[in-house]
Amino acid sequence: MSEPHTNNINKKIQPVHKVEHALESFIFKGRWLLAPFFVGLLFAVVLLLIKFFKQLYLMGIATFTASNQELLVGILTLVDTALLAGLLLIIIFSGYENFVSKLNIENHEDRPVWMGKVGFSGLKMKLISAIVAISAVELLKVFISSASHSNDELLWKVLIHVTFVVSGVLFAFTDYLNSKTISH
Repeated sequence: MSEPHTNNINKKIQPVHKVEHALESFIFKGRWLLAPFFVGLLFAVVLLLIKFFKQLYLMGIATFTASNQELLVGILTLVDTALLAGLLLIIIFSGYENFVSKLNIENHEDRPVWMGKVGFSGLKMKLISAIVAISAVELLKVFISSASHSNDELLWKVLIHVTFVVSGVLFAFTDYLNSKTISH
């Protein structure tokens, strides 16, 4: 006798599951809304490439008239631009693979070893490391051309850099603590 009662319950629950499945499927497909962001970041890398070659061209023209200090600041600007482009590629690859879809380039000989293995925590650490490196290059540029900067400006740039370094250490420490806890 309990069987007809169970069938009535199953008939009532099934439409709810269909609605739930449709909603979850719709939300899951929403991940593709992130893809244009990553394409936009790729375009930003192209813009950085243009900036890089412009700076290189200007340095080439001024090589014989620029001081060593000016040349060094120009080289540090190139390094800064390259670091930023690398940071953007890390964000593009990791973000796309973590939030949108896997990149189907498994057998490509140039596939970076870390691709497909960097989770949100690893991405966060790579991001803060790159920000600290970029900040250090910017700070070095300011120190090299310190005559054109006020003491207050130097102090602020040092404080900002130290803030990035401390943030990186705290991120690493929290990741370490999380790795020691039992996974949920």
